[in-house]
Amino acid sequence: MEYKPKIANVVSVFFSIPFFFGDQLTYFTKKGYKIHLICSPSSKIEAFAKQQGVNYKEFVILRKFAVFQDIKSVFKLYRYFKQQNFDIVVGHTPKGALLAMVASFFARTPKRIFFRHGLVYETKSGFSKILLVNIERLTSLLATQVVCVSPYLVERSISDKLSNPEKLLLLNKGSCNGVDVLQKFNPTTIVKSKLEELRAKLGIEKENYVIGYVGRLVKDKGIPELVNAFVTLQKKHSRIKLLLVGPYEDKDKLNKRTLQLIKGNSNIITTGHIDDDMEYYYSLMNIFILPTHREGLGTSLLEASSMEIPVLTTSHTGSRDAIREGVTGSYIELSKESIFNTIDAYIVNSNMYATFGLEGRQYILRNFEQKLIWKEIETKLYY
Repeated sequence: MEYKPKIANVVSVFFSIPFFFGDQLTYFTKKGYKIHLICSPSSKIEAFAKQQGVNYKEFVILRKFAVFQDIKSVFKLYRYFKQQNFDIVVGHTPKGALLAMVASFFARTPKRIFFRHGLVYETKSGFSKILLVNIERLTSLLATQVVCVSPYLVERSISDKLSNPEKLLLLNKGSCNGVDVLQKFNPTTIVKSKLEELRAKLGIEKENYVIGYVGRLVKDKGIPELVNAFVTLQKKHSRIKLLLVGPYEDKDKLNKRTLQLIKGNSNIITTGHIDDDMEYYYSLMNIFILPTHREGLGTSLLEASSMEIPVLTTSHTGSRDAIREGVTGSYIELSKESIFNTIDAYIVNSNMYATFGLEGRQYILRNFEQKLIWKEIETKLYY
């Protein structure tokens, strides 16, 4: 029987795990790979690990830097890696990856893989930016392979001298997990009665034109610019709604004015964090927008395209690689004016953009279908 390696995946917090892995872990455990999942203590990790058929271990891995706690965490990870004798350690998120690469380097783990999901320093300046750049470099130095989730991140990794170019890898056209195009994010699998229940719950009428967003409600994601543009759009279009699917966060918190505009506007709908049935929220949207300041790739763009929704996003980040400009969606500038003008054009000329959603689904099927990405992981990382 062919030997299958023993693999540890390290992530800072559980919140990221469903997005990074989906059903990928089940796919590999069924093929005989021995998978361990490591993250900070969570009430959800046990059920998820059981569902996916993997082992799990909880260690405190703070998202912020705390020298003494970080040293403690590295030492605990090191002992666990030595005890379990892993063939491969995979680190995700900047902090989780840093601690994982340090601990696995000293544990002499043969393969140490760093997944670069994005570059936090892109929206920083001064000492904070210098520190974050050098953390990326240190993590890369200790890794044996660096997987970038988009061509954009490969380019930035080289231009910013973050990694040895020979270590850099891309899975097909990008992503860390791909999209469940055939089952979950497939318009033909939507149950109409369930969709109508959600529509009624959120107070959205069939006549409404819904502008959708999925992600954290923070400044880095361009929420202030989006909300300001929507308020102006309302003066021209009376039947529009803005659907914001995702949680507020204290880190990179929205300013008071933006929060007031959201909470005081009955046509702006917020849902908080959503665990299940995300495909039904996409099904309510006429267009999808991600006006992000920084992005590794933008999984929500892939999911929205898979649901046959035209997508709008910025062109200066990794999100540019998630769409085909003028075919599956459009690029926007990160300003209230650009967002207003682009959405307005889509509302006024909806027939002109009717094919964008259909083209988007085909683009995702060809390039980001999850099993396509999983096979790339197996052949490029696990052998």
